[in-house]
Amino acid sequence: MKDLKTEVQQKLKNAILSALKAAIEEGALPVKDIPDFYMEVPQDKEHGDFASNIAMILAREARMAPAKIGKIIADRIDMEKEPLIEKVEIAGPGFINFYLVPTWANAVIYDVLKYGRDFGKSNIGKGTKVQVEFVSANPTGPMHMGNARGAALGDALASILEMTGYDVTREFYINDAGNQIENFGLSLEARYLQLLGKDAEIPEGGYHGEDITEHMKELIEKEGDRFLNMDSKTRRAYFIEYALKKNIQRMKEDLEAFGVHFDVWFSEQSLYESGKVDEVISELTKKGYTYEKDGALWFKASALGEAKDEVLIRANGLPTYFASDIAYHKNKFDRGFDWVIDIWGADHHGHVARMKGALKALGYDPDKLTVIIIQLVRLYRNGEIARMSKRTGRAVTLSDIIEEVGKDAARFFFNLRSADTHLDFDLDLAIKQSEDNPVYYVQYAHARISSILRQAAEQGVGIPDINNFSEEEISKYLELLTEEAETDLIKKMADFPGEIRLAADNLAPYRITVYSQEIASVFHSFYNKCRVLTDDEDLTTARLLLVMAAQQVIKNALSILGISAPDRM
Repeated sequence: MKDLKTEVQQKLKNAILSALKAAIEEGALPVKDIPDFYMEVPQDKEHGDFASNIAMILAREARMAPAKIGKIIADRIDMEKEPLIEKVEIAGPGFINFYLVPTWANAVIYDVLKYGRDFGKSNIGKGTKVQVEFVSANPTGPMHMGNARGAALGDALASILEMTGYDVTREFYINDAGNQIENFGLSLEARYLQLLGKDAEIPEGGYHGEDITEHMKELIEKEGDRFLNMDSKTRRAYFIEYALKKNIQRMKEDLEAFGVHFDVWFSEQSLYESGKVDEVISELTKKGYTYEKDGALWFKASALGEAKDEVLIRANGLPTYFASDIAYHKNKFDRGFDWVIDIWGADHHGHVARMKGALKALGYDPDKLTVIIIQLVRLYRNGEIARMSKRTGRAVTLSDIIEEVGKDAARFFFNLRSADTHLDFDLDLAIKQSEDNPVYYVQYAHARISSILRQAAEQGVGIPDINNFSEEEISKYLELLTEEAETDLIKKMADFPGEIRLAADNLAPYRITVYSQEIASVFHSFYNKCRVLTDDEDLTTARLLLVMAAQQVIKNALSILGISAPDRM
């Protein structure tokens, strides 16, 4: 799909390159090689539409002041060949600033209305198969704030990658094996016995949550005390299966309510049942990456540059979580994924290098595994840290957040910052219906445009249909959009495809959240300065086209974030 802003930037770069070659051939610039250089939008619009740093880059080789180099280049730019360029100036330490004709970005309106919800798509990924594994919460209890942030971030990232041409699979890894499941079973058994008046203690490292009690109360209501005379191992296995099924179903329901759908739910237990864990340990042993010590089997992480080795099989014969995780990641690549992205909590930071080392030992390219570490979330209510749910008085869960502030606000706030920064989530702000609330501010821009379109229909003003216009006819209307507030809004729309690419390149969904706030701000500014429904029929048509395009871009941005775009607020 066409990206107008990038095309214009490339035209300006080509104009600089042509001028540079002419200056070198004339002997005006004593340089041999032309380095790469950027073309960016200046922060201050007084400095033009685009600026280049090429003069500063060439200063050392040319042994010349950047400002002088800039003038040599600017003097040789063929303005007639590039009708978009209105003037070129040298500013500051030697920036070459380009001032374009005010209507340079107008064509983006036609593109937005033509492509609709596909506006912003590209094919950078070229169908590369990517697996994004996120949330992967421990199924022994409700999902917490870290899981909620991971859900919002992972789903938005997957959408961004889909928008840029990747073949994306969303996957949830169910940790239904290992020590935590053993402790889960012991905890369920203890609660069951206690509820039936028997002496029992939840083990050290066990689970004390209300959900454990609730599960066993429900089971007793259904089954009575029939498990009392059963042997402990069989009883725990039944309890685990019973409670895990309920917990996983609750997870699915909570995530669906959060707007997150997974293509694959992958069971850790299946790796043991299929023999994949034994296979991967055997393969590492054959390749010389294991040894025995103190009755345990160790992985030679130190042979791959790590500070210390890691246990694969404990002295009691049970594999560690690391062993099953290696098998899981091997399985990912064996399923044909070209790129694997994991989103993990901050407590897994030390696990990244170990996993990459294990993949390298198995003969896989560790660079094809990308791990995003998400930092902690601090919830605030009434200006103070909120650790308890308003409704239940227990630790705040994903379902509590959805109930208290709604899906849209939660997803927006969780993507307000980069994953590697701590996030302060203001619960009071998230439900505030004012421009102070960023998600309300963006959604209100969309609703405001819907209101304009309803008013137009009520007044008998024809809503322009893109299918009834050629690009040339549209451009004639758009030539009327010369107010600064109008051109600012058009330019901001032209930024959207590039923002999606940058979000994909940097695995940074927060860029889209920031962009949505920016375009909403520019739209509200336009709304306050320019009437859409005027006495001038052609100007009204032009401004209707403008706001319809702006509404579509806002909707596309919110869609990436998994947030609704309401028509009324």
